[in-house]
Amino acid sequence: MGHENAGYRRLFSTDGITFGTGFPLTGANESPPDVDEEMRLAARAEAVGFDALWARDVPTYWPKFGDAGQTFDVWPWLTQVAARTDDIALGTASVVLTLRHPLHVAKAAASVDRLSDGRLVLGVATGDRDPEYPAFDVDPSDRGALFRESVAVLRSVWSEEFPVVDSQWGTLDGDLSVVPDPTTETLPLFPTGHARQTVEWIGDHGDGWLFYHLPEDTLDAYLADWRDAGGEKPFAMVVRAELADDHDAGPEPLHQGYCAGVEWFRDYFRRLDRTGVDHVLVSLENDDPERALSVFAEEIIERV
Repeated sequence: MGHENAGYRRLFSTDGITFGTGFPLTGANESPPDVDEEMRLAARAEAVGFDALWARDVPTYWPKFGDAGQTFDVWPWLTQVAARTDDIALGTASVVLTLRHPLHVAKAAASVDRLSDGRLVLGVATGDRDPEYPAFDVDPSDRGALFRESVAVLRSVWSEEFPVVDSQWGTLDGDLSVVPDPTTETLPLFPTGHARQTVEWIGDHGDGWLFYHLPEDTLDAYLADWRDAGGEKPFAMVVRAELADDHDAGPEPLHQGYCAGVEWFRDYFRRLDRTGVDHVLVSLENDDPERALSVFAEEIIERV
């Protein structure tokens, strides 16, 4: 398939659920993290068995939102991660297509894909920080249309040498090419949340669906809708996980996830696997991130 690069295959070539985790691995999300420590933890996550490292795209810092992601721009950051790891998939969760020109996205993403030997998987989104839209001179009511057109432009410039494209973003008349090409015909695109689109549109135009955490009683209905729209295309979901000191502790709800012991988490992820979740982006919440990575891998990844 034209989108199945090395990163996509790492996450979705097996029948069972796979696990990724996200930056900042040190938990510093309002100021620049310690880069060396982040890279050391990235290599550690790969070594203990995680399948993906995900970086967020946060164009500006809005203190009211209280979260600057990993602070650094997603493209140079993932290039640095690519240089410090070997085989683990590199994901964006997620590139805000409405605030970035698709030709810039196409070139930057293909560059990271090439520099990482095909490990890039792209979550793509419409954004969620209200002041950013006037800052980029984007009408929020245009987000849905801009997202669709951006996806169309990306697909065209990746798969055609001298594309002809006419969109709100601009016009290509067949005399320009965006280089380098990605390692595959097109990069895997995972719309995030609803991205102001119908599930049917996501099923037709995405290579999978990346969603926020869903309670189990809601997840079944979402997955049923997704299988109707996307067939066998993968479904990925975010889960925030805080590992309790007591391995037998039951779950306490957190925003986007749970605090629980490893026994409960093991059963929980087995249920997600049976339900049809293909990949989980695990946001680990612990004071000792290196230990949390190791414990999660040993007690959960290796035993689910």
